[in-house]
Amino acid sequence: MTVREMTIEDYEGVYALWMSIKGFAIRSLDDSREGVGRFLRRNPDMSVVALEEGKIVGSILCGHDGRRGCLYHVCVHENYRMRGIGKTMVVHCMEALEKEGVSKVSLIAFTQNDIGNAFWKEIGWTKREDLNYYDFVLNHKNIVNFNQ
Repeated sequence: MTVREMTIEDYEGVYALWMSIKGFAIRSLDDSREGVGRFLRRNPDMSVVALEEGKIVGSILCGHDGRRGCLYHVCVHENYRMRGIGKTMVVHCMEALEKEGVSKVSLIAFTQNDIGNAFWKEIGWTKREDLNYYDFVLNHKNIVNFNQ
């Protein structure tokens, strides 16, 4: 197994991985080839893929805002789980963030993602109980409606 930086050339393999995972949620704009390309350009050398025999079996989109890092779409194909791939990818991302001077990393795991939540707990991440997470879909119509 090899973990390396993700490039836009990996998009089709990463997208196929995302689609193979039951319950995996993607967004048409942010997770399109163009959206992922924009993210990778904004956060160079941060995101990773895991390969086994040339096939993408894991991936993480990783970035930061200069203050806090964030992991998105952390996944390992179900046939390759429990082999340390997820942890190896997370460590790779954490080391990349540390090189950038980022000292705190966060992520979102859906409450119904039992496998993911067990993974984060197992590798020592802390579940926050003291805050609420809010979303706002940013598009022109929503901005105009919000401003009225």
